[in-house]
Amino acid sequence: MNDNSNTPPRKIIHVDMDAFFASVEQRDNPALRGQPVAVGGSAQRGVVAAASYEARRFGVRSAMPSVTAARRCPSLIFVPPRFEVYRAVSQQIREIFSRYSDLLEPLSLDEAYLDVTADKPQVGSAIRIAELIRLAIRQETGLTASAGVSYNKFLAKIASDQNKPDGIFVVRPHEGAEFVASLPVRRFHGVGPKTSERMGRLGIHEGADLCTKSMDFMIAHFGKSADYLYHASRGVDQRLVRSDRTRKSVGRERTFSEDLSTDVALSAALEDAIDSVWHSIETSRVAGRTVTLKVKYADFRQITRSKSCEECLTDKSQFGAAARVLLAQLLPVPLGVRLVGLTLSNLSPIESPQAPSLINQNITSQRQFDF
Repeated sequence: MNDNSNTPPRKIIHVDMDAFFASVEQRDNPALRGQPVAVGGSAQRGVVAAASYEARRFGVRSAMPSVTAARRCPSLIFVPPRFEVYRAVSQQIREIFSRYSDLLEPLSLDEAYLDVTADKPQVGSAIRIAELIRLAIRQETGLTASAGVSYNKFLAKIASDQNKPDGIFVVRPHEGAEFVASLPVRRFHGVGPKTSERMGRLGIHEGADLCTKSMDFMIAHFGKSADYLYHASRGVDQRLVRSDRTRKSVGRERTFSEDLSTDVALSAALEDAIDSVWHSIETSRVAGRTVTLKVKYADFRQITRSKSCEECLTDKSQFGAAARVLLAQLLPVPLGVRLVGLTLSNLSPIESPQAPSLINQNITSQRQFDF
């Protein structure tokens, strides 16, 4: 099913790196290869940022408390994150993407949408482009990626998860509605456990069940998500791949292996966060007005302090000064600190790229090529 019966289908690829952080660690440390690895946290505290596929077999997942992960997998190896390395590898991968499309929408360090309708490399096949991208990533970074190819973003993202790890899956225009019909609603992007449970009580378990419901029913039960779910259940998604997509915030959190209890230790942790976040800000080509400091104490009590400026912060010294003011408000700390987070929000792009060509987006005058 096409997004628009009067317009030829777009060719969208969603590329998702396989266990990205953990795979980078295994690539760089041969002793970790084939082992269950968790990036972030420790056996005693913290949160898992990423888990290798060997660890996932034990039920270890990202965002899981480290103590739970260690209990599920006693042989789990905890590795501290190296975000500067992950960012550098991500830039390598984005450079590869740019060879195949000018319409690139990164979602995070390890995944992105590409609209390859214009066939920039003149390959003649969206599937072949996805294969070439995966091959280049493997050859140039030593890592694997999975890809989904379809005619819209909704289906491409689901497809990239279909044959993980190191796989590719294609949903062609005539296959979309049938593919979605058999899809468990829990796999719809944005449908979490609570929404899935609510759907179950309404007798909605798969896309086919959702497709039988009217728009009035959807609005009554799912509010703002009604339009998206109504069309997605029919294999339709009109969203364009936007290369000028602006992030809402840039930030970093770190849980420490031992509580920080002195002003000196907290100041050092803040400086580390300033360096890390500002690197992400420069990479993202954004500026922001609101700085937020988050502190979690040893008793798990959490506190945040924010400072909004009239103008966007355009250099590191301004950002750092605002962050230090926020920390000064909390010193001296009454308890040890287990986590420090720093975020810049109210973002604006430093440069606004030209809007994507309507010819490229709608391909009304582009030559057609096969999936």
